[in-house]
Amino acid sequence: MSTQQFESIRPYQDDEVPGVIERLMQSDELVHAMIHVQFPLVPRYLEKPLARYMRYRIHKNLQDIRTVDDFQVRMSAFVESTIEKSMTEFTFDGQQHLQKGVPYVFISNHRDITLDSALLNYALMNAKLNTAEIAIGDNLLSNPLVSDLLRLNKSFVVNRSVSGVKAKYLALTELSHYISEANAEGRSVWIAQREGRAKDGFDITDPAIIKMLHIWQKKQGVSFAETINKLNIVPVSISYEYDPCDGLKATELQARASSDYVKQEGEDVESIMRGIALPKGRVHIQIGEPLKGEFADADQVAHALDAQIIENYRLFPPSFLAIEHLLSLGKAMQSLKDDSIAKLQAVASQAKESVAGLDSQELTRQAAEFSARLAHYPAQVQRYILEMYANPLLNKYDYSSR
Repeated sequence: MSTQQFESIRPYQDDEVPGVIERLMQSDELVHAMIHVQFPLVPRYLEKPLARYMRYRIHKNLQDIRTVDDFQVRMSAFVESTIEKSMTEFTFDGQQHLQKGVPYVFISNHRDITLDSALLNYALMNAKLNTAEIAIGDNLLSNPLVSDLLRLNKSFVVNRSVSGVKAKYLALTELSHYISEANAEGRSVWIAQREGRAKDGFDITDPAIIKMLHIWQKKQGVSFAETINKLNIVPVSISYEYDPCDGLKATELQARASSDYVKQEGEDVESIMRGIALPKGRVHIQIGEPLKGEFADADQVAHALDAQIIENYRLFPPSFLAIEHLLSLGKAMQSLKDDSIAKLQAVASQAKESVAGLDSQELTRQAAEFSARLAHYPAQVQRYILEMYANPLLNKYDYSSR
């Protein structure tokens, strides 16, 4: 791939790295952001004294970076620090389904703007496998600092903001071409199963993502089934015990339901910072088996992805506790309609298996922790938080009942 090809969407290349690193080392915004990542509870009056120290640390960590691979190694250390500081446990499984040197299209559920793909790449790197290039929405590029960091970290751009049928088709064609080219050149990519994060906890693949993957191959005369097999699509399940942005997501969902929601400047940056810095409990990534077969259409592929992503999603006590809260409150979830209470009861009964290994004291502690977390928010927001944690369990119930 030449520097000119895919100019508007490609990641930075090695010859561009020195200039980007220089910008980052001069960035006051990066200093401010790193202070709040490293010291999330720092009082405002200490920010200025810490700024000099943080600028020194940034300069020390970045000054020797010359290539994208150099930056990824440094990012791996940062992710490791994030794991140590904000997770009680990080686990990764399923690498036996992957072969060295084979390019994959990883398609996963999406919870955190930057951590989902960063954790996957960290896990791949530790398994001695090639990391993946990361699909990001162009909404994240409005902030120059975020844009530099993401494109330096092997991110390519999904142009969502284009308007008009023709412009959208051209953008999708370019994206499809880019992913096909990456695959042909032996580079893996990661893309979320649908546009944006699943703020409601429903992990359902949008068939439009699959259709996009075939656009360029179709122009080359390649059949749909051949394209799917050629791309080596791998389902990935990412599970967080606690979502550090649950309150932000629930507040947004509540606002969307009650009024015309308008996204405020800086919301994505705040979500990124909270996602990195705040506690997440246990986090697990499960690699599924590559999709192979004679798929007839995008819906079939989406269903195959959903089956593995949902089956491999690791449930944690908050999902069960959320169901219990909903039952005790007698509130029907919007997604369940008329049979909501009966279904909640059935799921709650089945879900007890997921916490069977916990002793009563531990379960009591976790229940108190979850209740305290909810108490920070008004009742109308709490319902959305409960649904957010309950929905992965409901997804599992739906698939196991089919």
